[in-house]
Amino acid sequence: MKDKRLYSPKYVREILNRYGFQFTKSLGQNFLIDGNIVRKISEEGNITKEDYVLEIGPGIGTLTEELALNAKKVVAIELDKNLFPILDETLNNYNNVEIIHGDILKVDIDKIIKEKLAGGPVKVVANLPYYVTTPIIAKLIEEDLNIESIIIMIQKEVAHRIIASPNNKQYGSLSIFVNFYTNPEILITVPKTVFMPKPKVDSAIIRLNLKKDLPQVDRKIFFQVVKAAFSKRRKTILNSLSSSSLGLDKEQVKEVLKTSNIPLEARAENLKIEDFIKISKTLPSLDIY
Repeated sequence: MKDKRLYSPKYVREILNRYGFQFTKSLGQNFLIDGNIVRKISEEGNITKEDYVLEIGPGIGTLTEELALNAKKVVAIELDKNLFPILDETLNNYNNVEIIHGDILKVDIDKIIKEKLAGGPVKVVANLPYYVTTPIIAKLIEEDLNIESIIIMIQKEVAHRIIASPNNKQYGSLSIFVNFYTNPEILITVPKTVFMPKPKVDSAIIRLNLKKDLPQVDRKIFFQVVKAAFSKRRKTILNSLSSSSLGLDKEQVKEVLKTSNIPLEARAENLKIEDFIKISKTLPSLDIY
């Protein structure tokens, strides 16, 4: 094991300068330079020598190195080809790491799990670029992949939106979407000072505990209703649904809400997931769809 760890700011600058690496702002590149945070992510993921890990965006390999020290195998997906020569050097002591070039939003994750990670289950660990956080989370939880757990570092504001409860201004369609599939929890807040370059906002490490049994509801209808409800969140649920793309008039919405035992004056932010499920199940029974 080499004596230099990749979370040393001095070493990071040294290696980036040696390779003439330039940060690409459009890729949201912010590399971790704090050993405590790196270890915390691995510890919270409970990574052991029995585990197969999928990492998204290894950067120069700071977190990858920690995962490799603790996991059976790590497969990391990296979009920036300019990082590959650096990764070849920083991770050359670890024979349980494989780097794949690709866009996580376009690669076949199921195929990677089956061909390179023993079919899973896998633990997903990532320091996600802010600009693609939501699409990546959506892909991971919607595609019925053999994933055991997800621990990701994301923008603090987004993390708080994800865990928000009804009657909270941060509560919205993202909260419902993630909570439909998982039980999310914020583990720690991460200051912007532990990154290179330093981003404008703080981050948070969040764990998404995937639900084994999802609510029994037509998901397409459910998420259409949620989207319509929050599209005009300041209006009552009666007005937002009756003026939405659902194609319902006010009398139809009234009937749906009364059947679902939801007050007509309620707003989207007042409703629990269970309330949206009631609405979604009532729509087909009234022959609206």
